[in-house]
Amino acid sequence: MKLVIKNLTKTYKNGVKAIDNLSIEIGTGMFGLLGPNGAGKSSLMRTIATLQEPDSGEISFGDIDVLNDNMSLRKVLGYLPQSFGVYPKMSAQELLVYFATLKGVSSKKEQEAIVREVLEITNLYDVRHKNVAGYSGGMKQRFGIAQLLLNNPKLIIVDEPTAGLDPAERHRFLNVLREVGANCTVIFSTHIVEDVKELCNDMAILNGGKILKHTTPLEAAKELEGTIWSKKIDKEMLDKHLQDYTVLSRSFNQDNTLNIRVYATEKPSDDFIGVAPQLDDVYFIALRKDDPVLA
Repeated sequence: MKLVIKNLTKTYKNGVKAIDNLSIEIGTGMFGLLGPNGAGKSSLMRTIATLQEPDSGEISFGDIDVLNDNMSLRKVLGYLPQSFGVYPKMSAQELLVYFATLKGVSSKKEQEAIVREVLEITNLYDVRHKNVAGYSGGMKQRFGIAQLLLNNPKLIIVDEPTAGLDPAERHRFLNVLREVGANCTVIFSTHIVEDVKELCNDMAILNGGKILKHTTPLEAAKELEGTIWSKKIDKEMLDKHLQDYTVLSRSFNQDNTLNIRVYATEKPSDDFIGVAPQLDDVYFIALRKDDPVLA
C-alpha cells in the first residue's frame, strides 16, 4: 500500500508554518524522514497519524481517504511518538494485554498469542513480568514498538525513536524496527543521519516544513561523486576556510588539527584530496541550499 500526500499545509496559531505545501509518495519498506529539530517532522507525523488536522491538502493510504476517514486509518496504524507514556506499576505483559483489549482483541487466547508474539519480536519476553518503569530507555522504546504491533499495522510511524539511547540500545532498537518493517510501510523520523543510512531504503530531507530532497541513501551519495574534498588544517585556519570554501563538516584529530570536508564541483586546490561522499554530506548540502545564511 502506498501513502500519498498532496499539497499538505499546516500553520499554527503562533504563525509558524510547520508544513508548507508538502507533497510526497511513500511505498512499502523503511522510509527515513531526515531533518533538524524544528524542521516540521513531528507536525507531519502527527498529521498523518490523524492527531491533528491540516489547513489544506490530501492524504491517502491505499484506498483510505485519511483526512475524511480517520478510523479506517487508525485500524491499520501503529504510532510511536517522541515521548511514550506508560503505567509504571504494571508489567509489560499486563500492559500489552490491556492495550490488546483496547485495540479490539477480546479473546483471551488471541490476546495471549499476540502478546507473546510481540514480546518475542521486540526481545522483551524474558522481562515480560518486570514493571515497565524499571526498563532502560531502549527497552521502553522496544515496548513502544510491541504495543503498536498489537493490531498488525500496515502503516507504522516512529518519531525520533533513538534520541537519547546509548549505542548498544540504539543498535538493538534498530534491529527490531528493521525486522518489523519488512512487509509494511514504516516512516522513521529522525535528525540522526546514521539511523537513515543503516535502516532505510527510501528517504527525504525536510526543513521548514518542505521536502528539500527525496531520494534513496545510495543514490543520494552517488550524486555527489567527485564533489567532496578533504583537507587537514590547523584550527587557527578554520575561519579563513569557512570564508573561502563550502565547508560541510569538520572533525578534530588527536594532534588538535582539523579535518574539513568541502563541497566543490572542481578540486579547490592542490592540498585537497578527493573522498567518497557520505549521506551526511548530502544532508548538509541540502540544508545549506535551503538556508541563504549558510549558502
